[in-house]
Amino acid sequence: MATNIHPTAIVSSKAEIGDNVEIGPFCIIDENVKIAKNCIIQSYVSISGHTSIGEGNQFYPYCTIGAPPQDLTYSGEPTETIIGSENIFREYVSIHRGTAKDRAKTTIGNKSLFMSYVHLGHDVDLGSHCIIANSTNFAGHVRVGDKVIIGGGCNISQFVSLGTGAYLGGASAVDRDIPSFCTAYGNRVRLKGINIIGLRRSGFSKQQITEVVDFYRMMEANPLSPRAFVDNEEMMQEYKSNEIISNIVNEIRTTQVGIAPFMS
Repeated sequence: MATNIHPTAIVSSKAEIGDNVEIGPFCIIDENVKIAKNCIIQSYVSISGHTSIGEGNQFYPYCTIGAPPQDLTYSGEPTETIIGSENIFREYVSIHRGTAKDRAKTTIGNKSLFMSYVHLGHDVDLGSHCIIANSTNFAGHVRVGDKVIIGGGCNISQFVSLGTGAYLGGASAVDRDIPSFCTAYGNRVRLKGINIIGLRRSGFSKQQITEVVDFYRMMEANPLSPRAFVDNEEMMQEYKSNEIISNIVNEIRTTQVGIAPFMS
């Protein structure tokens, strides 16, 4: 099917545009941009840098994709922005390309919803099937797993990791990691419990979910730090066969910035 480009749009002749792509009024598409088929790019969208966009994405007005990072060490290196398929980017979403001092790319998976005014800083690595509510800001170097849900107005600091299935309440200031399938909120953020609904939606059994809840409660009540708790082989023995707990344990052991404290 033919591509439909509005006559007021500025699209470089070197850009690679797939079949059945719609590019609306006053959009700007630079020369190193690749857009796969069936994407809809509404009015006033700017896509720049070495940016690759998968199939079936939708960009609402005033999105800015692939812009240079807000990092004083960036010197114009040809770093990348890589976006998967079937994501929705609502009004004023901004995504910055990577930096040479990290992975040299900002990456987004598939089938996520980014509501208005969401910002993804340089070198963010965000998974698939996420829902990010309005005015949420990701600093550089943030890692986000699949099926993460974030309420509006959250701010995530650099180098923080949000595990698969994590749930963040609105207006949270996140300066510590949130393990997989944990819920958290607050300024500063604190762990509140387990995202049981998320576990159910992911198809885990009742027994697996019960074990995760028991594990969390034991860790919360224990006088040891989370790191010391998960390093205690005797305490971990009964949970060795639970894949969710294994992921949480690994996240606690490998965190760069520490795990958010428990709600008091």
